[in-house]
Amino acid sequence: MTRSVPSARRQISTLIVWLLLGLAALPMALKVNDELEAQARLRGSESARVEATLRARFESPFARIALLRMAQAPAPESAAGKELLKRVTDALKATPGVKGVISYLDREDTLFVGRDESAILIVGLNVDEPSGDAMMAELRKTTNELHAALAHQYPSLTFGWTGESAVNADLRRISARETRMAELRVLPITLVLLLIAFRSLVSALLPVLCGALTILIALGIIAAVNRFWPASLVVVSIASMVGLGLSIDYALLIVSRYRDALNGGLGHGAALADAADHGGRTVLVSGSAVAIGFAAMLLVPVSEVRSIGMGGLVVTTVAVLAASTLLPVALAWLGPWIDVVPLRLWRWKTPFNWRGWATWVSRHPVSVLAVGGLPLVLLAAQGLHLSTDLPRGRWLPDTADSVRVLHEIDAVAPGNFGQIVHAIIDLPAGITIDQESGWRAVSKLVRHFARDPRIQHVWAITTVNVVPLGGPELLKKMPQSMQRNFISADGRSVLVEILPKQRLTATDAAAMVRQFRAADLTALSGLPGMRLQLGGVPAFNVDYENAIKQSLGLVVLLVIGATLLVLSIAFRSALIPLKAVTLNLLSVIAAFGAVTLVFQDGYGAHLFGLPRPLDGGFPIVPVLVFCIVFGLSMDYEVFIVARIADGRRGGLPDRTALIEGIASTGRVITFAAAIMMTVFGGFMFGQFVLVKILGFALGVAVLVDASLIRLGVGPALIQLAGRWNWWPGGRTPAREPRSEAEHARK
Repeated sequence: MTRSVPSARRQISTLIVWLLLGLAALPMALKVNDELEAQARLRGSESARVEATLRARFESPFARIALLRMAQAPAPESAAGKELLKRVTDALKATPGVKGVISYLDREDTLFVGRDESAILIVGLNVDEPSGDAMMAELRKTTNELHAALAHQYPSLTFGWTGESAVNADLRRISARETRMAELRVLPITLVLLLIAFRSLVSALLPVLCGALTILIALGIIAAVNRFWPASLVVVSIASMVGLGLSIDYALLIVSRYRDALNGGLGHGAALADAADHGGRTVLVSGSAVAIGFAAMLLVPVSEVRSIGMGGLVVTTVAVLAASTLLPVALAWLGPWIDVVPLRLWRWKTPFNWRGWATWVSRHPVSVLAVGGLPLVLLAAQGLHLSTDLPRGRWLPDTADSVRVLHEIDAVAPGNFGQIVHAIIDLPAGITIDQESGWRAVSKLVRHFARDPRIQHVWAITTVNVVPLGGPELLKKMPQSMQRNFISADGRSVLVEILPKQRLTATDAAAMVRQFRAADLTALSGLPGMRLQLGGVPAFNVDYENAIKQSLGLVVLLVIGATLLVLSIAFRSALIPLKAVTLNLLSVIAAFGAVTLVFQDGYGAHLFGLPRPLDGGFPIVPVLVFCIVFGLSMDYEVFIVARIADGRRGGLPDRTALIEGIASTGRVITFAAAIMMTVFGGFMFGQFVLVKILGFALGVAVLVDASLIRLGVGPALIQLAGRWNWWPGGRTPAREPRSEAEHARK
């Protein structure tokens, strides 16, 4: 059943709705980066429980910290240095939201003095402060005022902030700039490709406008959802990247179908109905496949992954609706004016003969499988070696001031302040720290941590006053405020802060956390029933990786099962969905192989701004690449198979329908893939390494899918299967087919 041309009243109503949506989304979309989280969250994990316990049961001012590096000043050990530290500390303590400051002034420990005699201050922040950005703005205001007041006395004095809150604030700012720059890189090239594809300015502008509107509305919706469901900062890049590619792809498909119908002799109304009916159905099936991948991400208990799933669902829905409702209205209004500005100088015909290629594939399917399948298998084999460990070395954007300060501290400090581990020791029921058995058990565990060669220093209630063979009687000599920093109100839980050594990498710190968690506490402490919980960045990294690995199998099964179901319903076939899913898996693994070769092994890594291989990826890469690539790869499968199915319903024999399907979609798929790769490529040259990897993986997957698989290996398999492709929905066309000779004569 074909659709009719929308009435004038319905066209105006549709246009008004989209206009209102765009206007409503604009102010929220412009500020979306200012409100999203830069740090992933993992509810229910051990590291999250430690963070919650620090807030609820301890009064430690350092559950949430920022680091201040003060350089080009008198050494902290000197009288002038101590005087300067006193002035800086007093000013920081007076800043709203600061709960405490620790420096060499409080504890004459070389941990707070860099090798270049710079001072390192740990500033405790209010854990209930809703905005880390606002807190960092206050702190920077304080140090700016100090710098101005001290400039005459210490003209070279510098203050540098880092820590989670400072880094997150900088990443939000850089992310907004990176997304804008990527879009500016992509849109001109995309417009040129569309001009070449359509040879008409009006036809080329329609997909670009659809893409821009899709991103605008999607980001506005994401900003609105963020008010009650906090989303991750990375969702902006993913939504922009995928949304622009998808919306242009869908618009390209429908506009091409409309122009083909006009060129085939159909009138304006019939051509529009044909594009809306057949093209709209194809877009709906394709969008459903993409949405399945994003929906599966909602099962992963990591805020970052769930945010991307939510953002992907939003942008895919908007792209499908724009192509299905807004674009037909635009075409209805334009009518034959779609080619009103033909670029006659570009009357260039594609030198590649798609019909000839399709004919050759249909006659030599085994040869195509052998030649096209070999490079896919070789590339996919590399994907089996993909590492999901955190990258070693520097991978945060160096242009961020907080990242630069973090590297400066790492270079001069004796300990790795960015990898501090919060350990909470829970004593057995009936035992408290002020009892001899509890004190001795905690002391043994603290000494165990301190003897580890990877540990630089340990802070605990048992180490505050170093007295040989001291016992719980020392608690009576400590102020209550100090006790509450390390001991819960009931005395059964004790906080231990563990500072790793300077050169300990994130991967090694995570390995250390795994060992501590697996340790036999009874053997180490001599007290049965003790429990150890670890938090901080290294513990979060372990929980993050575990959560993704535990969810990956379920996600893969759900995506495959749901995709099979959707394609089975769409094409009334069992073999077509199985073939599509198998080839999609091959695309995903091939993308993993390319990531392994470039980012892990270093082949061509310098082309993407990386001075050296990462020696690993990110735990999030497999689930993101799988879910996104699996859906995007289905685009071209749906495009081709839908045309083949239309041909069979029109009475063509299987082989002729295959040839017509490839011949009619080959050019569209080529330009769609080129545009998609351009969009992904625009995000590969930013500063965020994770976005580089994702952009590269998606670009490779599209290239492999649109060339070797959908125009070679896939059609070859369809040819070999013959009429069995359409079992059980019907192995014969809807009406008696013409012979190939009759079709050729016609």
